[in-house]
Amino acid sequence: MSWVTILWSMTASACLTLAVIHFLVWCQRRSTWADLLFTLTSAGAAAYAVIELWMMRAQTPAEFATALRWLHVPTWVIVVSLIGFVRLHLRAGRLWLAWVTIALRSLALLLNFLVGQNLNYREVTALHHVTFLGEPISLGLGVSNPLMLIGQLSLLVWLIFTADATITVWRRGDRRLALLTGGSIVLFSLAGVLQAVLVLWRLVDWPLTESFFYLGIVLAMGYEKSRDTLRAEQLADDVREGEEQISMAAAAANLGFWSRDLKTDELWASENWRVMFGFTKAERLDFNMFLQRLYADDRESIRQAVARAIEEADNYEVEYRVVLPDGQSRWIASRGRVQIANGGKPVRMHGVSADITARKQSEAELVQKRNELAHLSRVTTVSELSGSLAHELNQPLAIILTNAQAAQRLLAQQPPDLAEARDILADIVSEDQRAGEVIRRLRSLLKHGETSLRPLAVDEIMGEMLQFTRNDLIRQGVTAHRNLAGNLPPVLGDRIQLQQVLINLILNACDAMAANPPAARHLTLETSLHEKTIRIAVSDTGCGLPADAESIFQPFYTTKPQGLGLGLSICRSLVTAHQGRLWAQKRDATTGGTTLYLELPVIAEAGL
Repeated sequence: MSWVTILWSMTASACLTLAVIHFLVWCQRRSTWADLLFTLTSAGAAAYAVIELWMMRAQTPAEFATALRWLHVPTWVIVVSLIGFVRLHLRAGRLWLAWVTIALRSLALLLNFLVGQNLNYREVTALHHVTFLGEPISLGLGVSNPLMLIGQLSLLVWLIFTADATITVWRRGDRRLALLTGGSIVLFSLAGVLQAVLVLWRLVDWPLTESFFYLGIVLAMGYEKSRDTLRAEQLADDVREGEEQISMAAAAANLGFWSRDLKTDELWASENWRVMFGFTKAERLDFNMFLQRLYADDRESIRQAVARAIEEADNYEVEYRVVLPDGQSRWIASRGRVQIANGGKPVRMHGVSADITARKQSEAELVQKRNELAHLSRVTTVSELSGSLAHELNQPLAIILTNAQAAQRLLAQQPPDLAEARDILADIVSEDQRAGEVIRRLRSLLKHGETSLRPLAVDEIMGEMLQFTRNDLIRQGVTAHRNLAGNLPPVLGDRIQLQQVLINLILNACDAMAANPPAARHLTLETSLHEKTIRIAVSDTGCGLPADAESIFQPFYTTKPQGLGLGLSICRSLVTAHQGRLWAQKRDATTGGTTLYLELPVIAEAGL
């Protein structure tokens, strides 16, 4: 039995087996370059073992010299692949040291085939036979080649590079990786280099056995790669479990996932998404098919929103209506994100969609209830203003009657005074228009309709409300002061609802000053522009606020004996629906009283 043949063959077989396994792994995952480098290292170690066995079995000096020459090829492969493995797997190592090592090793390989019989001997003159593991083996004798110092220098720089990378990994905190992989490479490489120096400089009569040291490196690397594989499998299991949990959560929340290839316009969609949009599992989807499912009025806005997100490489969030094949309609909310390739070009869009039909129906019902409640509040407000409104209507009607009677008398004269009669008729027309305006305002307040958002001039509405409440202010002895900014940008709102809010604020201010003497009843109305919002201030000199100012906006909070406590609560809900704010603050101690602030965004800031 030849132990030499058995041991070196087993070493070559083990390295070659690992090389084949990791080459197949790399073929499946071309991005794992560490597997390819490990394959080259293992293949180089296998070739090294075969050539070492060839040298020990050499029959002539020329055969020994040839085998030693070819030994430098797997040496180059092992050194270069190990440098790459350290850089990729350990993520360490100085790049300049790596390039110096590769350059010196490549120079040594070139000189190996150009100068002498090989890099180590100018000429192998004889063979020296020694007994190793119980059998004779061949060792070379000849003239040493001093150029082999270049090759040995490259191995020394290689050791320095690997040791430096190992220290970096240790300092980084990954000590297991530093010891197992980096430490193994340094230890076995150092032992192999020392053994090669001793043998090639004839300091010991011993065959080259570096393949065993390379086998140690390969086994350590293989163990580390197997741990990576186990970790990858564990991560894959965790990912699968996470995907199952996400799928269950998505099904419970009625969410649908989708992904769009921006190059082909093809859509991948989860089962929930297909059901949500009325597509079957077998249908092949694209972006145009998705657009055709949308409500006709929503298609262009969605197309523009998606195009803008792609152009700006930004996220987007939209709501739209979908018409199913059976005629049913649904509200869908979608959120998406653009995926950017390495070159900065958008390649895919990923997102999630949810059916919000129930929410939209609830919102519509809420708006309807709010409008009904607001209408009832307006009716109550008109009831409170009934005395003032009766006076405002009686006054023009009385004037009309008086003027009509006077006109009759003038026309009965002989001759009739036509010029005076014309003036009286003009007064009658004017007073009739005045009464008609009062009735128009009253009808608008009592009107029961849907919210209608239009551009409105705040100062104009303020003037209308002062005119509408003029008689009530006079009746209660309240002096009104106006400080309107003028030339304010328009706001988007419902005229009737904003009038309702202002009337409530004005009447509440009058009620708060009821206990004051007439000279101390002052109402101040102000408008101003604050950071792209219009602020309306209604100030009084009344009794002030309770300790908790927010309590006045709570439903059923009231200080009036006959009050329902819903006025300010309804006002705040109307203002919130206009994307605005309504709050109260105490005035300064000198003036006393309360200021209620109403803030509304200008049209540009409302995003409309």
